[in-house]
Amino acid sequence: MLNIHDQLFLLDCAEGTQLQLRRYHVRFQRINHIFITHLHGDHYYGLIGLITTMHLLGRKEELNLYAYPMLARVIEIQLEASKTELNFPLNFHPVNPEVSEVVLDNEILTVSTIPLNHSIPACGYLFREKNLKRNIRKEFLIGKRLTNEEFSRIKEGHDYTDEKGMVYKNAEITIPPKPPRSYAYCTDTAYHEPVIPHIRGVSLLYHESSFMDDRAKDAAKKFHSTASQAAWIARKAGARKLLLGHYSARYNDLDDLLAEARKVFPGAILGYDGLVIDL
Repeated sequence: MLNIHDQLFLLDCAEGTQLQLRRYHVRFQRINHIFITHLHGDHYYGLIGLITTMHLLGRKEELNLYAYPMLARVIEIQLEASKTELNFPLNFHPVNPEVSEVVLDNEILTVSTIPLNHSIPACGYLFREKNLKRNIRKEFLIGKRLTNEEFSRIKEGHDYTDEKGMVYKNAEITIPPKPPRSYAYCTDTAYHEPVIPHIRGVSLLYHESSFMDDRAKDAAKKFHSTASQAAWIARKAGARKLLLGHYSARYNDLDDLLAEARKVFPGAILGYDGLVIDL
């Protein structure tokens, strides 16, 4: 679950997603965009349940779904079989996992696909925050009554002239915004260096790390990555942070897996249920 300026974006939807949303007190009716990476069951089998729960709870706002084209027919069949007519518009946006393209562009961010290398068509998603406007210093506002137009112009970087003709330089009355943040979500994929140009300099990279290096052949055969391979992608891309995940069920203790990643990328951290990362 990605929260950007209080807009919620769901990435993949496995079985149990509704339970987890409730466990962590996420108001899932606020989710307006769902991005599915590929059509292996552990990435979308919870989707029809979530959609119909939204329907049963009286949702009216549209829901946007981004995924490989075949998923549209899967959802249609499930709704037809249960004779369900949704109370809300379900907008399906087919994605082409073989190319990188912008699939969402709104006032706060863009979302682009990242071609991955998996056993079936799969893509990751890159979220890039747009440049924020400057923040007006509180002390400047004391005693002034700015119009909405004046307020907007100052935030856009313009100087301000008051009714007496006094000019206030923008750099003196505003604070620069924080640099725009970015998040790349790459699962499932074999080690695949072509993703690097798409995610260069990303604030946070989530990259699957299904195996340790002693299972590198298994990883390649199953089109998955090892922890150190994920770390190399992060290192070569110049990512600021690396979040590991999608571990094989054979690992009960993940400390060794993390250690392998940190040999390459010291800032790697383990993903786990309930983890919250602020950027």
